[in-house]
Amino acid sequence: MSKSKILASLLLTWWLIAGCMPVQPGPAISAPSSETTAEAESAPAGVFIDPSVELGAISPYIFGSNYGPWVSLRPETLPLAEAMGVTMLRWPGGAWGDTNTVTPLQVDQFVALARRLGAEPYIHVRFLKSTPDAAAEMVRYANVEKGYNIRFWSIGNEPSLFEAAGDGWNAVEFAAEWRNFAEAMKAVDPSILLLGPEIHQFNGTPNVDPRDSAGNDWLRTFLATNGDLVDVVTVHRYPFPNNAERTSAQPEELLADSAQWNGLVRRLREVVRAETGRDLPVGVTEFNSHWSNAAGGKTTPDSFLSALWLGDVLARLIQERVEYANQFILASGVAQGHGIFEPYRPRPPYYVYLLYQQFGAQQVVARSDDPAVTAIAALRDDGALTVMLINRSPEAITLPLTVAGMEAPTVGEVFLFDSTHNAEALGAQTIEPGGQITLPPESITLVVAPL
Repeated sequence: MSKSKILASLLLTWWLIAGCMPVQPGPAISAPSSETTAEAESAPAGVFIDPSVELGAISPYIFGSNYGPWVSLRPETLPLAEAMGVTMLRWPGGAWGDTNTVTPLQVDQFVALARRLGAEPYIHVRFLKSTPDAAAEMVRYANVEKGYNIRFWSIGNEPSLFEAAGDGWNAVEFAAEWRNFAEAMKAVDPSILLLGPEIHQFNGTPNVDPRDSAGNDWLRTFLATNGDLVDVVTVHRYPFPNNAERTSAQPEELLADSAQWNGLVRRLREVVRAETGRDLPVGVTEFNSHWSNAAGGKTTPDSFLSALWLGDVLARLIQERVEYANQFILASGVAQGHGIFEPYRPRPPYYVYLLYQQFGAQQVVARSDDPAVTAIAALRDDGALTVMLINRSPEAITLPLTVAGMEAPTVGEVFLFDSTHNAEALGAQTIEPGGQITLPPESITLVVAPL
């Protein structure tokens, strides 16, 4: 029997789980779920799915990435990027946009690429050595003169690093000037959505989050000034390297980190609510496993384990109903680890997005009591139930399975991403009510089945 068939047979009865990993310590904030604690405690052991309980639509914009004039997709990778299903492109991506002034031609080329990929274009205008009038002119050119109707805009990139880099602008000064930029841009096109402040390394823990030289918390200061004007509250997060030597994460460190993202998002929402008195959409508009651009290591951003981490982080962003997320970055050179594509081929993170492209749009209840396994489930428009199962353990895991309302066997299509399967179809599997599921080590399994 082939290895694929053996693995397929291990996936006896797949059905869903929902990650119940402990989250990083932080404020006690309820998860956005329709389930009560009593309901969760009374659920059967192992994996539990209830397709009849809908938890809301999944935002399409969590499957975004970054792009810029300093990177490119070649003819070999462009068709793959079209098939990937990226839904939003943030541009010009990273610090480049605050040290360079983009040209109208570059804007045209970016919009053309975004449209070709089926992605919403999202521009962050230059802040350093720029003016509100220059930002307004960018909006005028794109949305009035060219009619691109770009909806998503932000102002500057990681302003929380400006002061330390010698560029000036503490938190109070930036918040005030951001407002001047925002009002000028909105005056040109009131329909645009403003995302911000895009600070670096948000954690949601007061003694860790970025502060300026006077001790002002960057996010809280921004929201106190602009909570009435910003449309989406956005931050950046790269968990590693986390030491002075700037070494890559160990495998166990990397795969333990994704469990912290539930708590991070909840704390972000709590800060927004505390400072503005209301709930606003939130986003993580730059994220990856490492901020260093190393490549070729066991856990560097171009590695399989980093892709597994990415798949689990996306699952948790879905669980927390995050509205916007942009991986960093779509393309890079061979020696630069951040890119989903190197010049001539895709890297492991690409296959994570291929799996999610087949995932449903309406989230339903899914739960697992195994701390190494995350699960999410959603209904597709064609009526299929889709289930994503992520096993972060180096060992195969078998769990009891309960699917509410399931009374007869059905047939599902199984897709597997692991160290030897690139989101490959393993064929049809018969799914029995009751029974168990077995997940291969360090893997993401997607099951698509009719209800």
